[in-house]
Order: sequence, then structure tokens, then C-alpha cells
Amino acid sequence: MATRLILVQKSPGSSPGRTTERKPTKCEGTRVPSFIGIMIEKGQIKRLVENHLEGTDKFLVDIIVKPGNKTMVIIDGDTAVNIDDCKSLSRFIESNLDREAEDFELSVSSPGADYPIQFKRQYNKNIGRILDLVLNDDNKIAGKLIAVAKTGIEIEPRPLEEKKKKLKKAESTETAITLIPYQNIKQAKVRISFK
Repeated sequence: MATRLILVQKSPGSSPGRTTERKPTKCEGTRVPSFIGIMIEKGQIKRLVENHLEGTDKFLVDIIVKPGNKTMVIIDGDTAVNIDDCKSLSRFIESNLDREAEDFELSVSSPGADYPIQFKRQYNKNIGRILDLVLNDDNKIAGKLIAVAKTGIEIEPRPLEEKKKKLKKAESTETAITLIPYQNIKQAKVRISFK
């Protein structure tokens, strides 16, 4: 149920409690009633998500609440997140919020391809994939994720260019595996591959 604003004015001589609607004039509308703009609280959603995911390998990545209570919950897991995981969480959240008190739009999904890795545990399921990294000094590195260590990730550096020419076996060279500490990583994204 969406919140609607109806301006009401009591008619002179009308009985108490009886009101008539009137249309706003050009100068009205600068004051917004306090009930307009009620936003769903991220903390409330976070508690519900963590409660539902407790004891599973799934975890909360982000909550985004946009104007109009358009709420997006992003979850990930140590194993793949499937549609049933998203539907189950969505139903749980909706069953614990009162649509009569506050109207909202809810979507639950896993991180998209363009969403950066935010937690150390997200690296594990991406071993063997190419990562595009931006370091704290704004240097960019791309590489195949070889291993996840306690202090950082081990990658086999690759060229940053997408249109890399394949080298013949005789021309290929071994590249050293590089350990990149977690604290040096500003952003990490999994590179999409259509091979």
C-alpha cells in the first residue's frame, strides 16, 4: 500500500470530524509532513538477513535502500547462491516486515559480475579465475587467482589488455606467482570470461 498525501481542510460550519478535500495551490508543497519519506532501516534488514542465514554457508554482502524503500539485499556464499536461496530469504524478510506500516520493494540477489569482492571468504570460490585488481596506490594488476592465504592472495599475473594475442607454446614464458596482501587491495573484481 503506497503512501498518498491528501490535503484536507475543514469546511466552516461543518460538523466536527467532517472534512473536504481540496487541491493544493501553487504555493503549497514546500512543507513535507513528517510521515513522508519513512525509510526502511538497514539495521532492521541486516538483523533479519543474518538471523535467516545463520548456520549456512551464505552471508550478507550489502544492503542498499533507495528512495521509495526500494531495498536490494545482496548475499553470497562459500558455495554458489541459487534462486531458491534468494527466494527463501526474500520470503523471510517480507514475513517479518509490516507492509501496512511501511511500503517497500524488495529484491534479493547474489553479487553481479560487476560487483567487487568485499570479503576474504569470497576469494576461495574464485580460485582459478582471472581477477582485475586495483591496489591502494591505484596500480592495476590482473591475474589468475592461484591460492588464498591467511595474509593475502596468490595470483599469476596476466596482461591487463582484453585483446591479448595468444602466444605459441615455444614463445610462452613462466610468470612468477605474486602474493598480494589483503590490506593492499583497494578493489578486486572477477573478470568475465566467455571461453
